[in-house]
Amino acid sequence: MRIGHGFDVHAFTNGDSIVLGGERIPHSHGIKAHSDGDVLLHAVCDALLGAAGLGDIGRHFPDSDPAWRDADSRRLLAQVVTKLAEKHLYPAQLDVTVIAQAPKLSPHIARMCAHLAEDLRIPLDCVNVKATTTEGLGYIGRGEGIAAHAVALIDSHPGTA
Repeated sequence: MRIGHGFDVHAFTNGDSIVLGGERIPHSHGIKAHSDGDVLLHAVCDALLGAAGLGDIGRHFPDSDPAWRDADSRRLLAQVVTKLAEKHLYPAQLDVTVIAQAPKLSPHIARMCAHLAEDLRIPLDCVNVKATTTEGLGYIGRGEGIAAHAVALIDSHPGTA
């Protein structure tokens, strides 16, 4: 078994929604990013890649490559899962924390978990997503952006969690 950690952060910009865990969530802002800016999935990709010793999301999907412009991050995650499988490594468990002052995420967490379980091909009870605020502190507390941390456990045998 191997473990990896991922982190991502993006600034808010003009817009009316954000994408987190593959879910479009209404919000007073959008996300400034090359792809869809899904910080949750980007952190998950980094955690999986790190656990497999495959670098980070920027190495595989650089923001200098126009092919990834406005890319759906679930597509990036699918490619990461394929890269792991090529090394005979498989996601086993995932724990994610999203840090945002707004929007309120609790109504969307169940769907985020369902997307992750489906995309990672693991049982729903092996996926956990939670949200917290910074109690008004820092750039997140001022509503300037959003961040996510992910911890992933991978194994050389599929479905062992």
